[in-house]
Amino acid sequence: MDGKDNSLSRFRSEGDLNLSPQRTAWIQENLDSKTRHWLEEDARYFLHQSLSTPCLNVLAGCDGIYIEDLQGNRYMDFHGNSVHQVGFNNQRVIKAIQAQMRDLSFCPRRYTNIPAIQLAKKLAQLAPGDLNKVLFAPGGTTAMGMALKLARAATGRFKTISFWDSFHGASLDAISVGGEAIFRSGIGPLLPGTEHAPPPDPYHCLWECGSECNLKCAGYIEYILEKEGDVGAVIAETVRSTPVIPPRGYWEAIRAACDKHGALLILDEIPHALGRTGRMFTCEHYGVVPDMLVIGKGLGGGIFPLAALIVREDLDVMPDRALGHYTHEKNPVACAAALATIECLQEEGLIENARSVGEYALQREMVADHESIGEVRGLGLLLGVVLVKDRTSRQPAVEEAEQVLYSALARGLSFKVTMGHILTLTPPLTITREEIDKALDILCECLAEVENR
Repeated sequence: MDGKDNSLSRFRSEGDLNLSPQRTAWIQENLDSKTRHWLEEDARYFLHQSLSTPCLNVLAGCDGIYIEDLQGNRYMDFHGNSVHQVGFNNQRVIKAIQAQMRDLSFCPRRYTNIPAIQLAKKLAQLAPGDLNKVLFAPGGTTAMGMALKLARAATGRFKTISFWDSFHGASLDAISVGGEAIFRSGIGPLLPGTEHAPPPDPYHCLWECGSECNLKCAGYIEYILEKEGDVGAVIAETVRSTPVIPPRGYWEAIRAACDKHGALLILDEIPHALGRTGRMFTCEHYGVVPDMLVIGKGLGGGIFPLAALIVREDLDVMPDRALGHYTHEKNPVACAAALATIECLQEEGLIENARSVGEYALQREMVADHESIGEVRGLGLLLGVVLVKDRTSRQPAVEEAEQVLYSALARGLSFKVTMGHILTLTPPLTITREEIDKALDILCECLAEVENR
């Protein structure tokens, strides 16, 4: 999938694809025989799938904002699968994990433990509004599955509204409400009743609304809710990882429409909650409280997989049925890691740092300096550089984006290309202004190199 075949454009997703000739060429030119040996072993024993295996490189270490490969090359990691809010190898988190492992390393499901209770209490205290009941799961996809089941039980309705191009996980229920073809295509029948609407994408909105936003995209949700009449939940990412930042008033309108038609609002903040956008929870930017909030990824401190479903107390309606029932539901070590992560965020000023460094990065005059940049957008340290063939047609610069990616890797900067042409920059929240400057300088060098070819 090299970006030249328009028939494959629908498979562009939040992640960057791993099947292009450019990736193969980069591996041959930049990786030694030892690394290529391990990549071949990886490809031999793991099932192949787009977005991962075959893999790009083999890592040997990580620390702070850096990852390091087998050859000793260090990369500023502006990808991190969105788990590295407090930085890699965070010693505060590691010490909490080690201490907990010495005392209680596992908790059978019939029992509880103090770290799990403390974490549930902390999240209930931090979450906005009346979200004060919690359930843990081993990952974001499973937490989203719990939210879907709870919505059915609480409303007596099975229909949902979600968005095209959205991502909520890779399980069958999650891809049913998700909207990326690379996960849905060729799988067969998905969950019934999963209606989809156009997302509040910037380009789509300009086409629909013109120069001034009139929230027509929010009107689609109101329309579907009214026509269907029996929708149980609206499910959405508060902001998309591409990133897509909905306009002011958007979530207020969706919240009002849900209330009017008796649907629950489920917000997926798995990649961005816990400070990435400059607030503990992304919905706080919009002054909206959902009925359910799903978080994960960074909750485990970049070490343990852990996610949480946080809901209103009156949605505690399944005491006689199994909602989650996962083996590691109240893993004491994962919960200790999460508590240490939250302490880092609060006591070390990382959320404020995400806000200030993100604002600083957005002030860089990159658009004026590079004709290939159509737009730079972001919220906190969720940043996206949109590459276009030209600013008049705004045609996605897919091949050029991949060239920039591999050029940046050669200079020590790692990030993700999303939707084929958006350079997504999500560094740890520990990053400094000097480090963000260094990364953006590298990016500008790569853009100039590609533009001058």
